[in-house]
Amino acid sequence: MESVRRKSRIIALQALFEFDCVGHDLVSSTTRLIQDNSIPENAAVFAQELVGGVEENKEQIDAQIHKFAPNFPVEQLSLIDRAILRLAIFEIAFDKKVPVKVAINEAVELAKAFGNNNSAKFINGVLGSVSSAILQS
Repeated sequence: MESVRRKSRIIALQALFEFDCVGHDLVSSTTRLIQDNSIPENAAVFAQELVGGVEENKEQIDAQIHKFAPNFPVEQLSLIDRAILRLAIFEIAFDKKVPVKVAINEAVELAKAFGNNNSAKFINGVLGSVSSAILQS
C-alpha cells in the first residue's frame, strides 16, 4: 500500500509533468488531481506545497541539476526524470522537512514506477551528488 505522502508526491509529479508536457496551469492541475484521487486534507496540502515549492525555486533547482548532471542538459532530460529531480531537489535543498535519505528513496521509487529502465540509477546518482554537496556546505 502506498503511503499518503507518496500519493502526494505522485500527484505533484503528475502536475509538474502535465505542465512540462502540455502547459496546463499548475494550480488547476494539482487541484484536479487531488480531487480525482480523493486524498486526505494533509496529503492535499503536502502535494500543493511540493508543486508550489518547485515552481517558486525552479531556476535554482535547475541550476543544481545542471551542476550535478552536466552531461544531461535540463531541457533535454526526459520530462518524467526532470520532474522527479525537481521534486526531490526541492525536498532536499529547500523544504528540508524529510530526511535526505527519505527524499532520495522516494524519488528512486517514483523513477522505478514512472521512468524508463535507466531512470532510477540516474536519479539516485544525481541526488546523491546534490545531497553530498548540501551536507558539506
